[in-house]
Amino acid sequence: MKEKVILAYSGGLDTTVIIPWLKENYDYDVVCVCIDVGQGNELDGLEERAKASGAVKLYIEDVVEEFVDDFVIPCVKAGAVYENKYLLGTSMARPVIAKRLVEIARIENATAICHGATGKGNDQVRFELGIKALAPDLKIIAPWRIWDISSREEEIEYCKNHGIDLPFSADNSYSRDRNLWHISHEGLELEDPANAPDYDHLLVLGVSPEKAPDTGETVSISFEKGIPAALNGKALKASEIIEKLNEIGGKPGIGIVDIVENRVVGMKSRGVYETPGGTILMEAHTALEELILDRDTLAYKKGIGDKYADVVYEGKWFTPLREALQAFIDSTQAYVTGEVKLKLYKGNIIKQGTTSEYSLYNESIASFTTGELYNHKDAEGFINLFGLSLKVRAMKQQNIKE
Repeated sequence: MKEKVILAYSGGLDTTVIIPWLKENYDYDVVCVCIDVGQGNELDGLEERAKASGAVKLYIEDVVEEFVDDFVIPCVKAGAVYENKYLLGTSMARPVIAKRLVEIARIENATAICHGATGKGNDQVRFELGIKALAPDLKIIAPWRIWDISSREEEIEYCKNHGIDLPFSADNSYSRDRNLWHISHEGLELEDPANAPDYDHLLVLGVSPEKAPDTGETVSISFEKGIPAALNGKALKASEIIEKLNEIGGKPGIGIVDIVENRVVGMKSRGVYETPGGTILMEAHTALEELILDRDTLAYKKGIGDKYADVVYEGKWFTPLREALQAFIDSTQAYVTGEVKLKLYKGNIIKQGTTSEYSLYNESIASFTTGELYNHKDAEGFINLFGLSLKVRAMKQQNIKE
């Protein structure tokens, strides 16, 4: 029997070309594995395409619930945002894909795992770190770092030369990655940061704020221990809340981000991300934490969230550091329970009120009206002590000048 290779298969041109290339260069039986993380109708017709290209088998694995519960929600609880803008849509999908690829490799007794990520991108790092962490014995094949193919036209020609007639053209289009959390766009006019995005041509999940309705929509999101539990008063799974918020948030143009980011491999890249539901969810979670977490924990968690975002972006999900950061984050979420109301209007998210039984906001203390719990006179002694080091330093400088 021939050895088997597991191919991370999307059905696009790159991974379709890889099937005959693997057979020709390694004499493997190719087992295609398409991981469904919520990319919708992109999965249509994959089995016929994979078999026509020479694959011996195709798995289509629905991991949407696992993706949301075990990868997305931890990032929401962390408040993980890469370089102040990117909500990690592609980054946090890669480890769940790598995990399932390894699981199928074990079922099939495969020798290797192959992916179609390019040699310039982040995904090669994320896939391979995940595979190394979970299955260090498996060989990893990355064709884009090996083969001589250099263009879409050459890929199509390669297929024709191997008797594979596929419905792909050489037309240029955006490079996109979609899952339940977001969709990313790269290429075409976006390759030059001096160009404005062509939103009329580009957007998939929503519209630009200019084309949004003139009336806003209010939503309420309830959390239990940092996990989204209900939308507009209706209990739903987290995945269902994200799906519905994508639809709701797309209409007023929520969650469109144009960013030049620093890739793991050292280059800057420009992309546009649409994350309507995720943006709303992150904003709601942040609003709830403002009400519940004490000052020191909130400030320290911000730094932890930034570090967590870096770790996830770099593909280091299956690491002791990520697990340790998660332990801290989870401990902060014990009382992050409550309801957040938000108004969505032309790209803006506007608070409409936050409530929680664990709120640390005390109206008796915070009100301009003097209450029993706060004596204005106490502030004088506090300020004297709090500013003592400043005063001592100023006095010393005065003496030196004199």
